[in-house]
This record gives sequence, C-alpha cells and structure tokens, in this order.
Amino acid sequence: MDPEGSGRSPDTAPRHAAGPLRVVAVAVQKGGTGKTTLAASLAIAAAEAGEHVTALDLDPQGSLAGWGALRKEGSVAVDRVRPWEMGQLAEILGLLAEQGTTLAILDTAGSSAGLAAALRDVDFVLMPVRPSRLDIVAARPTLQALVGLGLRDRLALVLNQCPPPPSPRTSAYAAQLRALGVLAEPGIIHRVDHQDALATGLGVTEYAPGSPAAGEIRALWTWIDAKMRAAPAR
Repeated sequence: MDPEGSGRSPDTAPRHAAGPLRVVAVAVQKGGTGKTTLAASLAIAAAEAGEHVTALDLDPQGSLAGWGALRKEGSVAVDRVRPWEMGQLAEILGLLAEQGTTLAILDTAGSSAGLAAALRDVDFVLMPVRPSRLDIVAARPTLQALVGLGLRDRLALVLNQCPPPPSPRTSAYAAQLRALGVLAEPGIIHRVDHQDALATGLGVTEYAPGSPAAGEIRALWTWIDAKMRAAPAR
C-alpha cells in the first residue's frame, strides 16, 4: 500500500473522518496459531453481516495478501502494509474510513516488531492461542504489551485449532481464561474446512457455508462485534 502524496501527516490524519471505522487486530507474538486463517474468515463473515471490510496484511510473510490474490469475489478488499509503511498506518486507516470502509482487520506479524504501531489505534485485539501451555505462556508478552497500550478491556484470547470435543485439556484452559475475563467465545475446532478455504482464496463461510466451521466463525464475529459495541469510545 502506498499512501504517499496524500498531503497529510500520519500523526494528524483523521482516523474516522468519513464514518465509523472500527479496527480489529489479530495478534500474538507466536507463529503457527492460525492468525491468518482466522483473519481471513472473520473478514468474510463480517462482510456477510453487512460490514464494508478491508483486510490489511501487516505480516512480512504476506500470507493474507497471498490469500487475497487468489480471491475472485470482491466482497472484501485485501491490501498489504509493508514494514516501512507502518509509521503511516494511522493515515492508511483514515483513508479507508474516507472511502467507506466500516471495518479493518489487521493480520499482524508473529513477532514484537512494529506491534505497538500496529495496535495503537485498534478497537479490539483478538489473540489466537492453541489449547496448550506453550501457547498460553508464549502469549504473555503480547498481553503485557496490550495492557501497556491501555487495551486491557479491548482484548480477548480465542482458543484456536482445538481438538474435537470432548477435550478435557481445552475445557481446562477455557475455564481458566473465562475466569480471567479474557476468553472469546466460541473456541474454534481444528477442521480441514479452514485450511481448504484459505488455500482457495475463500473464507470458511464461503467455502462451506453450512458447516460447523462456518457456524463457529459467524458466532465468533458476532461475539467480537458485540464486545466492540459495548465498549466505551476510545
């Protein structure tokens, strides 16, 4: 994405100049948690629910942008923000608002590089973690960074790539996170429909609209949407 020549400084760009743009980031400082798969399918589910969605790939690996290149449908705009453009992210979001985007979904890098810049202006942060001690421990640096940015009440962990129920391990971690008030509902079961949808440039609600996987993604978007609507304005 190339915002140069817009005539505005990133520090002064009006973020919501032309409408109620909301920004959701999918972020955790660990690879392999399914960030891109979730970001893609949530973008589609939100568009199907009536949002005007732009998905921004902030990860140098460019997986979300690659998914976008496979798409034949235009229901969601997909663009890439290069590492050297991160300082202009506020301006980019302002331009999207002016163009009528109502929801931006950010797929962030799986590292701490540029994390503060990516999350400074978000309305909600979704942190995917697998139901394992390793993933929960690895999420702590991201949680600490988010709390430092004043986002304690605007974040949630979602248990992703869960084994099929009944799973005592998944239930135990869900109970712990629910008690802390940081659990997004529902968890996402590990199903092949998610990977197959991503490989064909689709969201899972497009690829298998009547499947349990699609139902979980729709329910997760509904949960996130309700949390953002209930939160006080930043």
